[in-house]
Amino acid sequence: MTDRLTERNHDWIMERAEEIKALGRTEPRFARDPVNQPAINAWLDAIGDTNPIYRATDEARELNGGPVAPTAMAQVWTMYGLGERHAGDPLHEMMNALTDAGYTGVLGTNCDQTYDRYVRPGEVIAIRSDLESVVGPKSTAMGEGYFVTSTRTWYVGDEQVATMLFRVLKFKPAGFEARSARASTTEVVGKPIPPMVNRDSEYFWDGTAQGELRIQQCEACGQLRHPPGPMCPSCHETKRSYVVASGRGTVYSFVVHHAPQIPGKVLPLRLGVVELAEGVRMVGELVDDVTIGDDVEAVFQPGDGFTLVAWRRA
Repeated sequence: MTDRLTERNHDWIMERAEEIKALGRTEPRFARDPVNQPAINAWLDAIGDTNPIYRATDEARELNGGPVAPTAMAQVWTMYGLGERHAGDPLHEMMNALTDAGYTGVLGTNCDQTYDRYVRPGEVIAIRSDLESVVGPKSTAMGEGYFVTSTRTWYVGDEQVATMLFRVLKFKPAGFEARSARASTTEVVGKPIPPMVNRDSEYFWDGTAQGELRIQQCEACGQLRHPPGPMCPSCHETKRSYVVASGRGTVYSFVVHHAPQIPGKVLPLRLGVVELAEGVRMVGELVDDVTIGDDVEAVFQPGDGFTLVAWRRA
């Protein structure tokens, strides 16, 4: 009997990619709910954004005639619900094809977003998607893989309000047979995933290489923020610097990750949100058996050209 994975080779992958690309942009898929203030409030609470233009304030009425939704919430309005099928979505169709061919690992590589205008409570958002390209196979530090690029565009009626170009690497994790479902979770499989470094986060990774935990700071109002970004969420200033944190904090929450396998890590893996003494929160591996409320301190884990931050009991 011919192995199904052997049949699904490079030619099969590229034929499937051309089939999906030929379908072009999808028909509009409408959000389940209109833009609404309760969802906006939940988002603002989750990320700690206090910008008054997103609530029913005098500032919102003066600047925009009323509250608007954060632009970065574009994806929120059209997310699939639990149990909803992604049938017909070009990105998911291509990702499923690569999974069927044995490329089971996923790594986001970059995401370029453009926002044309704010959306307002009461407006109904629709999304259209297409598959832009599939390039590969490429040899990477993660293993052999294909770069999949898709475009998503959001509309209110016929008016375009936001776009996103999203690129992922779908790969066979280096160091083990990707199609094997029996790989031991007690073994280190593949190489650790390197961080994505850009002009907003470069200072952070330069710091970890020197054993420093750096927090971005707005040069105008002094607010600290993490993860780093190009603009202060409080005063909208783009000039920023950083401060060196104490490296101490408290476990705010955590999960125990059992599957799927993470390259370079032994499962199960404890991943936590740590609230730093300076007030911001960071996500990282918990190397001790700590729980919510425990005091922890940063430890630096050198990798292949990068240094990660993990947390141990203080």
